[in-house]
Amino acid sequence: MKADWEKLMAEFKDSKTALIADVDCTADGKSLCDAMGVQGFPTIKYGDPNDLQDYEGGRKFDELSTFAKANLGPQCGPKNLDLCDDAKKADIAKFSDMSVSELDEFIAAGKAEIEELEAAFKAFVGTLDAQVKAAGDKKDEIMPRLRQEIDIFGDGAMDLRAVQLVPRGTVADKAESERKDEAVAEVKASGMGLAKSVKAFKASTSKAEL
Repeated sequence: MKADWEKLMAEFKDSKTALIADVDCTADGKSLCDAMGVQGFPTIKYGDPNDLQDYEGGRKFDELSTFAKANLGPQCGPKNLDLCDDAKKADIAKFSDMSVSELDEFIAAGKAEIEELEAAFKAFVGTLDAQVKAAGDKKDEIMPRLRQEIDIFGDGAMDLRAVQLVPRGTVADKAESERKDEAVAEVKASGMGLAKSVKAFKASTSKAEL
């Protein structure tokens, strides 16, 4: 993928409306990656710098280039209200009426909720992992019990659905991971990214007025 990404960066190097770059999350870029919620490598994100979204498409040059040409550039936000629908304009107006401290409080609350969801999921998987490792050769015997314990909704459905014993005996609960991801997405959809954009816009306009 490295060669395809470098080719994509070269294709957009002279663009006045889109930036394509890479960040080393293990070195100088670690703080940025942590702030953007990067958890695995390679991760591709796109969109408003204050509200980056995960890219889930293909990773060959042609696929990346096609997506970039269709999705990068000016987007709805405080700087480009003409690109927003009425609902987004209303959301931007709501956040624009907030003070910087109120925006900070709103953003911090969302971030804390996401961190709590991530920590809870990590603890959940760690508990399963520990039980399976402790069972050793008898791990197959405890799987029915684990499935029953994790029938969170009590409907008899196998909420582990795809409990997988992956290399080194770790346990991956795809269903719980999906629930966590959905919950995180809901928090982000509540306006965290838009609040960050409005805050950044307020800061830029304040500097321009000085």
